[in-house]
Amino acid sequence: MRVAMMTREYPPEVYGGAGVHVTELVARLRALCTVDVHCMGVPRPDEPDVIVSTPDPALADANTALSMLSTDLRMADAAAGVDVAHSHTWYTGLAGHVAAELYGIPHVLTAHSLEPRRPWKAEQLGGGYRLSSWIEKNAVENADAVIAVSRGMGDDVLACYPRLDPSRVHVVRNGIDTQRWRPVPTFGPDSPLTRLGVDPDRPIVAFVGRITRQKGVKHLVAAAHRFAPEIQLVLCAGAPDTPEIAAETEAAVAALSQSRTGVFWVQDMLPTEQVREILSAAAVFVCPSVYEPLGIVNLEAMACATAVVASDVGGIPEVVADGVTGTLVHYDEADPATFEADLAAGVNALCSDPARAKAFGEAGRIRATDEFSWESIAQQTLEVYRQVLK
Repeated sequence: MRVAMMTREYPPEVYGGAGVHVTELVARLRALCTVDVHCMGVPRPDEPDVIVSTPDPALADANTALSMLSTDLRMADAAAGVDVAHSHTWYTGLAGHVAAELYGIPHVLTAHSLEPRRPWKAEQLGGGYRLSSWIEKNAVENADAVIAVSRGMGDDVLACYPRLDPSRVHVVRNGIDTQRWRPVPTFGPDSPLTRLGVDPDRPIVAFVGRITRQKGVKHLVAAAHRFAPEIQLVLCAGAPDTPEIAAETEAAVAALSQSRTGVFWVQDMLPTEQVREILSAAAVFVCPSVYEPLGIVNLEAMACATAVVASDVGGIPEVVADGVTGTLVHYDEADPATFEADLAAGVNALCSDPARAKAFGEAGRIRATDEFSWESIAQQTLEVYRQVLK
């Protein structure tokens, strides 16, 4: 069996959960079948089974979504001769659909997020958001199989696209590499925490994620005004979606820094070893997302034996066991003030009870190891391929 794995992100260009998913899945699937990676971005001349597709030069200055359409057509053209096309996110949904129609092969689509659940993207993309929404709708409704990364995501897929036959939806959750993500020593001489000036004797609350409406950074910063005075916040937040969101975040963090000590904002995208250390040092990891199909970042924190305080949206409750590996906080779009207050209360409760936070972290490490292995996820994905090839 030969699979065309279609993705925007692939090493060395991975910046989100979908890229992590594809990277880890491909590594395990290659022991089970032949996988050609069709991706975008920089050339990979030393990897013959990685085929890079680029936009039509004539559309270099066009709307990003329109340029993406041309890339998808090139990707579909390059996929001739495969048995299955497997696309990830709307960026490659058209490539998977066109390849399926052109070559008479099945198209499997993994839904990592859904455009109808991210209306704020219109702020960033304008008319391009309507194009991305059309691409996703067309790809999902015509796919031979849709893989949802959580049960909550599967429900969302059917709610957003009721024309889709429910029998075509398969739940295969995201995973975690617990050898890569593990507890490590902290505050060494080359530590990012040492360089930042973080106090090892005060509790640390950490956040890692992009500055988008989806990740709820503004709610976390608002909640941090209610954190106990001894708590420090290490905010690893970069890559803002728009200049407006960047300016909002900058103003909010500045106001927070004026009201309390121990606020550290890292705007660079840090390498894994540094993120791993920050997570290991934290008493609590906070995930204030307003939309999250699963939330690999929570798994990363749990694998580092760190307690989690997270919103109860999307697939997060399938990862964070409330009262066992962390605390879930109800998110209500109509009442953000209560969400922010409850978020702060959850953080304060765990930081004031180190033994409980430690127990949550240890349970989280066990849960990440036992229930979210990539080897199992690769086997489940292969079974989806076999079903669509029957």
